[in-house]
Amino acid sequence: MPTTLLKPNSAGCPRIAFVGAVEGSLTAFNALVAAGMAPVLLVTLPPEVSHRHSDFADLGLPARAAGTAVHLTTDINAPATIAALAEAAPDLTLVVGWSQICRRAFRSVAPLGTLGFHPAPLPRYRGRAVIPWTILSGEATTGSTFFWLDDGVDSGPIVMQQLFPIDPDETARSLYDRHVMALAEMTPRVVARIAAGNAGGTPQDEARASYCAKRTMEDGVIDWGEPADAILRLVRAVGDPYPGAFTFAGDTRIVVEAARSHRPKGRHIGFAGQVQTYTSTGFTVLCGDGETVEITRWQPSDGRRPRIHARLNCASSGEDSMRRSSVYQRTKCSTPSATLVAGR
Repeated sequence: MPTTLLKPNSAGCPRIAFVGAVEGSLTAFNALVAAGMAPVLLVTLPPEVSHRHSDFADLGLPARAAGTAVHLTTDINAPATIAALAEAAPDLTLVVGWSQICRRAFRSVAPLGTLGFHPAPLPRYRGRAVIPWTILSGEATTGSTFFWLDDGVDSGPIVMQQLFPIDPDETARSLYDRHVMALAEMTPRVVARIAAGNAGGTPQDEARASYCAKRTMEDGVIDWGEPADAILRLVRAVGDPYPGAFTFAGDTRIVVEAARSHRPKGRHIGFAGQVQTYTSTGFTVLCGDGETVEITRWQPSDGRRPRIHARLNCASSGEDSMRRSSVYQRTKCSTPSATLVAGR
């Protein structure tokens, strides 16, 4: 937590170093510029590694247009990055949309401290992939939080927090956009508060803390044995701006971009993951609870649909065959030793 208060510059704003590389970062940066608080330094990713974030945004052009120096890095804690930060001599460092932990050497450069943003109602939902996990968990409320970075993970004192309800049909994109809207409003306001000398924060209640695990693209695979509601929630949670929920029809990977409830239990009888009907807007698939969902938007977007009664899988045909073979071989080899363990 910062203990040093500095006199603002002649524009009534501390010298700001800004760190970020995603859509929300761009919104926050532009909000600062529009408020007359243009950062003196931008630390961001080189465009050639944009694949690291599905929501990558190139902040270089708007930064240079605003007269902000730009430092490109893939390591926020690298000596060269810390040196660039020190040369800029910021009063305050603002981190919005950066996945690496900022260590003490980085955080200690700005005398006011290093302020972070997290799209969650801290102390709940610390960690990674917060927006997907929020939807997957069925939360009714979430929030956007500015807090001082410390040695922990999203654990520093809270400077500003804005709570809002989650809609029943919330998607990753709609929730992401609501956090971006909050950023546009909150960023200049939190900097103004710090410039006015209100740099303190409220310590987080560790008893209420929860942590979100990292997610990868492969975690979006659809398990058709799950109930329809769970499958629809997955589709909403991991879609745009993230890689999306997916399944396989033979060797064709199908990314499900939008789906909705279609028929109640008992209308269609078949296998979980089996295509049941074509509709005017897509096709229907039977889920593990006997209900069907309608896939209304998907990739590839060439209009072709899986054949009626095709069985969608969690892996391509080749992967599925290898998996079954591997399981069979492990079962044959491990059965005797498992029996010995059980017989102790």
